[in-house]
Amino acid sequence: MLSRIISRVRDNFDIARNPISYARRVGVQVGDDCRFLGVKRGQFGSEPYLISIGNHVTITSGTSFITHDGGVWVLRSKYPHIDVFGRITIGDNVFVGMNATLMPGVTIGGNSVVATGSVVTRDVPAGSIVAGVPARVIGTVEEYEKKSLAKALHVRGLPSRNKQAAVLAHLAELP
Repeated sequence: MLSRIISRVRDNFDIARNPISYARRVGVQVGDDCRFLGVKRGQFGSEPYLISIGNHVTITSGTSFITHDGGVWVLRSKYPHIDVFGRITIGDNVFVGMNATLMPGVTIGGNSVVATGSVVTRDVPAGSIVAGVPARVIGTVEEYEKKSLAKALHVRGLPSRNKQAAVLAHLAELP
């Protein structure tokens, strides 16, 4: 029991200090220039070694990685040792929104966005935006770029007071 407590404390310390390092330590393959926001212990499921994440990927809080099919539980009386697994592969330059769920066997193509709350049950084509339960393609990154640029502010790097003033002024101008 003491070793379990020590393990949890160590994990929580590692996550707070460097969530990418924690993910790698538990077995996730992680590329360069990634951001993991709000990582929690156990977030990478029971088989983190089945998860591969490319370069320049953001994983936001609440994202669940499901690498096995728990539904086979209903077959356990007939097949006591059954388990079904699938890899999760995320390409380069991907953003995964809060509370998304990635199911076993999916590949998310590069240059894609998975919207908040989506449940990804099948592969996501490169350059796509997916949303919903189950997640479906709702557009392309090129379409998203055009919409975003039409309403974007270029305030990154401004002091917070200046940023606040610019954002409030911009929003006051909108219908």
